[in-house]
Parts: sequence; C-alpha cells; structure tokens
Amino acid sequence: MLKRFAPLLLLLAALVAPLPAVAQNGSLSDTYSGEDLVREGGEFFGSAAQGLATVVEQAVSQFGLPNGYILGEEAGGALFAGARYGEGIVYTRNAGEFPVYWQGPSLGLDVGGAGSKVMMLVYNLSTTQDVFGRFPGVDGSAYIIGGFGMTVLKDRHVVMVPIRSGVGARLGINVGYLKFTQEPTWNPF
Repeated sequence: MLKRFAPLLLLLAALVAPLPAVAQNGSLSDTYSGEDLVREGGEFFGSAAQGLATVVEQAVSQFGLPNGYILGEEAGGALFAGARYGEGIVYTRNAGEFPVYWQGPSLGLDVGGAGSKVMMLVYNLSTTQDVFGRFPGVDGSAYIIGGFGMTVLKDRHVVMVPIRSGVGARLGINVGYLKFTQEPTWNPF
C-alpha cells in the first residue's frame, strides 16, 4: 500500500525542502561529516543501527552536511488524528549542546503507535534559537516491528531531517508539524 504513496511522499518532501541546505553567512557553519553522523548515530541506536548508514548517506546526498544534530527519543500514536512527543539534546560544534523538547499533531490516513529513538540532522542554523518553532512536514510509516525512516521538516531557512528507528505498529501517511520548545509540554499545538 505504501508503494502507491511513495511518489506522493517524494513530491511532498521536495516541496517542503526544495533547495539543498547549505550554511549561510553568519551561521553556525561548522558541519558534521557523514562519518561523524554514522559514528554518533551508531553509538546512540546501538544494535538497531544497521540501516543508519544508508539513511544518513541519502540525507547527506540530498541536503549536504548539517551544522547540528539532535539525539533523542519520542513516542506517538494515531487513529487518523495523532500526536507525537519527544525530547533530546541538540549538538552543535560552535554553540555546544542543549536540551530540546518537541510535540506536534498530525492528520491523515495513519493508524498505530510507536516509540522511537531519533537522530535529527539540522541544517542552516544561524543561532541556537533557530531550533525553536513549528516545523511542518509529511510523514509516511509502514512497519510492524521496527525499522528506520526519514522525514523532512522545514521552518523558514532551517531544515530538519528526523531519522527514526522505532518499535511498534504503524501504517499510513499524515501531514503535521513538530513544535520544538525549551520546556516540555503536553499541549501538541
């Protein structure tokens, strides 16, 4: 069923992030190489990291090298309307690391629930405050036990590419956003 939606997912992802992400003047420009990301992600995901290199390679080839990343965990569920909650640490070369929380609603042909470890590649950070805000995107999921998935989210000039390794049962496609905050909240809006 997801194969029928694959062209639509690729088209919507291209519309959300139409230009390659590159560091802009005055930005936190020290980037992370693909090897750095695979090493850090491999340590974070542990035994589930077998497919990580392929997903990171795809993200880097499409968007370039990120100048930040987030390692965290999230949980969510949906019965056509859904919500997702997570927390993690943002890592940058120039500004250090700091905690971040995210939550967001979704709406679509989406059923199930999952818990995931998440590595989000962050592009075009000018300041650490650029992480906070609402990042809309399209998500498609098709797994019963687990696996890796990649999504593209964009707000203004900042692009985030969440790479998830989840456990649960989820099937469908949805539209929504993630709101990144400095403090946790139960309100997904």
